[in-house]
Order: sequence, then structure tokens, then C-alpha cells
Amino acid sequence: MNDDIVNFIRDIYKTKQFIPLHAPTFSNIERKYVLETIDSTYVSSVGAFVHRFEEQVGIFTGTAKAVATVNGTAALHVALYAAGVRANDLVITQALTFVATCNALYHMGAKPVFLDVDRETLSLSPNSVKMWLENNAERDEKGCRYKYSGQTIKAIVPMHTFGHPARLDELSQICNEWGIALVEDAAESLGSFYKGKHTGTYGCFSALSFNGNKIITTGGGGMVLCKDLEGGKHVKHITTTAKQPHPYEFYHDEPGFNYRLPNINAALGCAQMEKLNTFLELKRELAQSYHNFFENSEVQCVKEPSYAQSNYWLNAIICPDKEYRDEFIRITNSAEVMTRPIWQLMHRLPMFSSGLRDDLQNSQWLEERVVNLPSTPVELSI
Repeated sequence: MNDDIVNFIRDIYKTKQFIPLHAPTFSNIERKYVLETIDSTYVSSVGAFVHRFEEQVGIFTGTAKAVATVNGTAALHVALYAAGVRANDLVITQALTFVATCNALYHMGAKPVFLDVDRETLSLSPNSVKMWLENNAERDEKGCRYKYSGQTIKAIVPMHTFGHPARLDELSQICNEWGIALVEDAAESLGSFYKGKHTGTYGCFSALSFNGNKIITTGGGGMVLCKDLEGGKHVKHITTTAKQPHPYEFYHDEPGFNYRLPNINAALGCAQMEKLNTFLELKRELAQSYHNFFENSEVQCVKEPSYAQSNYWLNAIICPDKEYRDEFIRITNSAEVMTRPIWQLMHRLPMFSSGLRDDLQNSQWLEERVVNLPSTPVELSI
């Protein structure tokens, strides 16, 4: 099986060279827009491409306001801050996530509560959240609190793993019942839809990423999706150092962030957005090819949930056990076909080891079995 998958992937990408997990795809339009930016001299945070990129993403996702940031972690930091998260607050999230989710909390002084995921979605389980709150929380006129310390439970942060949407209706209902903000870590899910509505538009604020390995890239970059226009205006204000407009004076009316996306990066993003629908189509074709290849094997493909349309940012398989996973990764990588395990669970990392958590049964099961496969979109002819 392992030798077969190496040959299969090489047939897809038509190369005997190293095959990365996910590479950016550029053409002349990116070069054209970047050169326009250089020629204009507006390469930093002031320039037409920033506004254009925000508009493109806002229209595509259907959000009230999209605000560009320097990277996805900055976008999540601002989203959490705008949602009211402050130092010593508790934030419910998943242990099965990329470390950026928790880094944003760490640098705010907020504390993560690690709860389990669903095996179907690989994202935060509403059942786990509901059970933990019933056993550990209480709600009063000031909000939701952890009954053993009095700390405010301020937000719930699902991460749409590999672009597969979490069960957002149920999570939204839990947030409404307990008076907790929903903030989506939608970093990996541009182009993913939950019941016909784009991910990142259920939370009061949400974060996208445009890192070099994402479905579209600005080199580095992120975007805050804002559910209402007024909240979006405030996010734009604080990400641009909270400076009040003036011809020459520097007056800042509240603490702010210098998280502005440079115009030269936004130029890349504008070009990439023009290709997004094509990338999504190619990714679905690639995912289907993997599904067909593994159909009668002991390996299970991670597929979009029945209620969702996923972007299939990274294709993933679930191996029978850890030994199979380790051998699969060893053989593919030694053949210069890049595969990788899923992330180590966050509570295993030293800076987050003291975080509150449930039994994380599904998370630990998946940690031992999930492997990502090369997922760069490509025209298929096999």
C-alpha cells in the first residue's frame, strides 16, 4: 500500500522531484499586481490593494466586514480581543489544533480549556462542550463563570480542522444559552460552507489565514471576519493603531495593534482570490481521487461532513493504528513525498500542560492515526 500511494501521488503531480504537502500556485496575474504595487511605491499598509482584498473576501464569505491583518494569529488575537476576551478569562477550545490557536490566548493572558473533538469533523464537539459546561459552569447576571474559581468563561473557539466545518448550529446554541461569545478559528477553511453559509460568519468575530501553505496566500496574512458592520469598523480602527484621522497630528484614542496587512501582500491576495473557485474545484477533484484510491483499503479518508461543503485544504487519512501511521509517514517521506502527522495535542506542550481539559478521548485516538497527504491543487489527468 505505501509504495502504491507514493506512485499514485507521483502520477498526480507528474514529477520525480520532492513533492511538498501544500505549495502556493502563482501565475502572471500575481506578478502583474505585485509590480503595480512596487511601481506605485505604496508597498506598506496604505494602498488600494488592501481595500480591494478586504472587499473580495467580504463578498465571497458574505460577512458584514472583513479586515486584513499581517497574519492569521494576529487576526485571531484581534477577533478574541474584539469579542471581549481579557487576561485570566477562560476560553473553551480544542486540544487538537495548530499551536497558533493557543498562542493567541497565551499572549492575551487568557487560559484555554481543552475539550474533545468529533471524529467525523476533527473539530470541537458540541457534546463535549455541553457536558463540560453543565458539570463545571454557572451563569449569573455577569455572564458565565467557572464555578471552582469564579473565572469568566468568555468565548468558545472551534477550529475548522483542515477546512472541515465544525457543528456550528449546536455550538451557536450553546453559546446563546450560556452567554458565551463564539469566535471561529477559520484559518484553514476559506471556501468551506456550513449548511450553505461560509465558515467564519457564525461567530461574532472570526479569523482566516493566508499563510504560504493555505488555499490562497498573501505570503503571510490574515483576515478578521466581523458579523456586524459596527464591530468591523472598530476592528479596522484598532488594527491600525487606533489612530484618529488627521492631516498631520498623531492622536490614538484607545490601545491598538499595528497588525495592518502590507499593500504588497494584499496585491498577491487579490490575484489569488480571482482563482479561488478554480482552486476549490481542483481540490475537490484531488480529494475524490484519494477517496477512490483508498476505497477498499484499511485506511479511512477524512471526508466533508454531511451538512457541509469543505474546501479540502489538506487531505487527510485515518490509519488503523499508530504503528501503521508511523510506517506510512516513514516510507512516504523517505521517497520524498511529504506527509505529516496531525499536531501533537496542545496539553502535551509545556506552556499549555496545566490547562483544564476533559478526557480528550477522540482527540487522542485521532492524534495516533491521522496523516496529511500532498494537497496542492493540480489539473488531474489520471
